Amino acid sequence: MKVILRKNYDQLGKIGDLVEVKDGYARNFLFPRQIAYVATKGNIRALEEEKKQVAKKEIKDLEAAKLLAAELENVSITIPVKVGEEDKIFGSVTSQMISDALKEKSYEIEKRKIDLEEPIKALGIYDITVKLHSDVSAVVKTWVVRE
Repeated sequence: MKVILRKNYDQLGKIGDLVEVKDGYARNFLFPRQIAYVATKGNIRALEEEKKQVAKKEIKDLEAAKLLAAELENVSITIPVKVGEEDKIFGSVTSQMISDALKEKSYEIEKRKIDLEEPIKALGIYDITVKLHSDVSAVVKTWVVRE
């Protein structure tokens, strides 16, 4: 079955690609999730209009992400944690804790967008990467201090 992709999908292709897939895969997976249309002339025209809308939205989102990244570069957050002997942290600092600290400074960042290479298990100053857009990321200075 020939389908036209409505969304970028890693396994198949990008928006607007004409792809040949098995009938069951299209009916049971792609169509219910609105990832693809059946390849008809009317759907091709509808997709062209949808592409224009997506392109406008993408540009708008990219500009907003760049502005937010510029603001976040100047932000530093402090996360107080309980420590035991030899300044060992009980547990670790998580992306949720960082997200909550940013929320207190009125920056609404989802915890999924915060990139921790490894869990923070010691006191100190860390540079945390926040992925705001596929092309834009920002670095937030994070101070992990004793409570």
